[in-house]
Amino acid sequence: MHLGTRIDALRAQLGGPRDGALLRYSLGGALLDEGEAAEAAAQLRAALDFDPRYSAAWKLLGKASLAGGEVEAAASAWRQGIAVAEAAGDVQAAREMRVFLKRLDAGDSG
Repeated sequence: MHLGTRIDALRAQLGGPRDGALLRYSLGGALLDEGEAAEAAAQLRAALDFDPRYSAAWKLLGKASLAGGEVEAAASAWRQGIAVAEAAGDVQAAREMRVFLKRLDAGDSG
């Protein structure tokens, strides 16, 4: 399925019975793939409104925020995501977000 078609199909489900964290996460990821960072971040925030313990959504929100030039928002998302991932025992997600933060901090200080 073409990405634009996929985005349209996902958008068509918003507000319906399948609307939820997974739908919003999927839409956010597809929008980010299309370079729509601000809209992707908005959908990922909506995913987190549905489920604030969704560590993958925190991770992708950080990426979308960074892609949109929102460095502090990216760092904040990853910090929150690390806390969520650690609480859930999601070691890999926490590790990945720590790496993203470390790279971000290295870029800011250098």
